[in-house]
Amino acid sequence: MQYRASVVAVRESVRTRHVLALAAAAALLTFAGHARAALYKWVDEHGEVHYSDKVPPEAVNKGNVQLNKQAVPIKKTDAALTPEQLKAKAAEDERQRALAKHQEEIARRDRALLASYTSENEIDLARTRALQTIDNVMQSAQAYSAQLVKRRESVTAKKAAAGDKVPANLERELEMLNGEIERQSDLIAQKKREAATVTAKYDADRTRWRELVAAKSATAEPVLVTQPEDYPGAPKKK
Repeated sequence: MQYRASVVAVRESVRTRHVLALAAAAALLTFAGHARAALYKWVDEHGEVHYSDKVPPEAVNKGNVQLNKQAVPIKKTDAALTPEQLKAKAAEDERQRALAKHQEEIARRDRALLASYTSENEIDLARTRALQTIDNVMQSAQAYSAQLVKRRESVTAKKAAAGDKVPANLERELEMLNGEIERQSDLIAQKKREAATVTAKYDADRTRWRELVAAKSATAEPVLVTQPEDYPGAPKKK
């Protein structure tokens, strides 16, 4: 009886080891199947398509597509950029950054424009005030220049009357007058340019303000205004 029990125990032990071995073999086969499931598709420098279980070193930078065991793409690796492509990409990135910065600046100016004025009349009034300030400076410079010109005429007459014995102080004064008249002439020319710039700026502001208001009105939802006669219980028009 004891012998029979020993035989049964041995058989059970062998059967258990056999089951464990089969399970281990199945696991190895499953792992091997997964390992073989990775397939790569890549194109060489001649345009030929290749399939392999791994990407060869010479094709690493060419880009590839990883396929599953059903040959369905599951991952794409782009080809490495050439130095020329990297340079072009950097230039395009810089252009996009500059464009975004420019657009943000436009948006900032638009917000400031809408916040600064509530009507076109306010823009015109601001332009008039700015031009008046410039015009005041121009008129002052012109009046001063006229005085300088008269003084120069007087000094020039005195110099002519002195003949060959022109006093040194007349020469110095005449030189000073000529320099000051030239400076005032430059100032007047500068203010004229400023006036033209201011006029163009406010004209552009008025045009842009009109466009922004129109765009805002176009995107706003229509509001139904109820007339008095539409109120419940109100008398109806006959």
